[in-house]
Amino acid sequence: MSEPIPEPAVPIPGGWRRASTDRSLPEAHSSIAVPHHLGFWRKLLAFSGPGYLVAVGYMDPGNWATDLAGGSQFGYTLLSVVLISNLMAILLQSLSARLGIATGRDLAQACRDHYSRPVNIALWVLCEIAICACDLAEVIGSAIALNLLFNVPLVAGVLLTSLDVLVVMYLAHRSFRWIEVLVVSLILLIGGCFFAQTLMSKPNVGDVFRGFLPSADILRNPEMLYIAIGILGATVMPHNLYLHSSIVQTRKYEPTSAGRREAIRFATIDSTVALMSALFINAAILIVAAAAFHKSNLKVDEIQKAHQLLAPLLGVGLASTLFAVALLASGQNSTLTGTLAGQIVMEGFLNLRMRPWLRRLLTRAFAVVPAAIVASVYGQSGTARLLIFSQVVLSLQLPFAVIPLVLFTGERAKMGEFTSPVWVRVLAWITTAIILILNVKLLLDTFGPASH
Repeated sequence: MSEPIPEPAVPIPGGWRRASTDRSLPEAHSSIAVPHHLGFWRKLLAFSGPGYLVAVGYMDPGNWATDLAGGSQFGYTLLSVVLISNLMAILLQSLSARLGIATGRDLAQACRDHYSRPVNIALWVLCEIAICACDLAEVIGSAIALNLLFNVPLVAGVLLTSLDVLVVMYLAHRSFRWIEVLVVSLILLIGGCFFAQTLMSKPNVGDVFRGFLPSADILRNPEMLYIAIGILGATVMPHNLYLHSSIVQTRKYEPTSAGRREAIRFATIDSTVALMSALFINAAILIVAAAAFHKSNLKVDEIQKAHQLLAPLLGVGLASTLFAVALLASGQNSTLTGTLAGQIVMEGFLNLRMRPWLRRLLTRAFAVVPAAIVASVYGQSGTARLLIFSQVVLSLQLPFAVIPLVLFTGERAKMGEFTSPVWVRVLAWITTAIILILNVKLLLDTFGPASH
């Protein structure tokens, strides 16, 4: 079933407690050639792909609830929060790519090569919980979409989503590039659906642009602040930091200082452009909710309710169908990247390999079982609460991924000439502090005395 990989007993280089001789995601490592003679645009195309796999996590079903609630209750005001959270994500993902390319380690391997074994086991457990929580949101989102499109019962929909492992295994066997092509295709489908819905909803363009400017009302209004914290706290997915630091190593760049520097530059461009697509989709969800629901004084905090109301409010029957198609594409897209993230953290933290299909089935079991139970007992309202709970769990785990990442990329002994510039380190620590403070407040608001 699985086999341990012996720890290398060699001198420790470059500021790490242990040397690393393992390749992250070995079946795909350096599998995509990047000829050095290519021009800028063709080389950028060769490096493009990993950023879009990462961007999927920023538009998964878990984000939909906060965007829908924010737009329906407060109009376009919280667009500024969507923008700021996306800029934070761009910064952290660029650090993740830098770590993977400069050190040849993904974030999980870097933690294993720096921390003691008990600390690594604790970090691994926390990360596995986060991946299961994220998988839970994807399972529920896909099941809701199947219910809305084909009237499939929620429980049956939950069980059907577990079959996506077959698609992942088939594509992984063909080529890692096929996984990237499928993910980008689904992102284009989601973007197209929401572009059409945005046009149908006819938002006030002036109000949209004003919404991207930060407002003091967000801090003064407790209800608005709560939703803003939900958007910010759940935007940066912890498993994405592990994932990105690994999949940037699928490119076969020159193993020289200049080659690595070029790879970091192109990987940063790739993730920045990809995450801007996530910004467009999250902003579009909020804009549609604001244009369709806010002006009608309707509070919408459930995906099913949004689907039900879109067609009559916009006067276009296709609007609800596009909404459900985008939701299904979003849920299935996220499960593809969850497969890879689960494999990466297990191999990285434990130095343990397991067959990917078995690893995926175990992760899915942890997500499918509670989702199926809640769907059968509580129905739609229960799945909505489970979605929110999954985002709280992700928020709780986030600091345990962000802090090591910022520490490692700012340490010259580990990164050498690729150490983050001072201004990047300052911004990274400010971002980390903001995420920590907002996540603590989100948890206090969710579980504190005032919440009961």
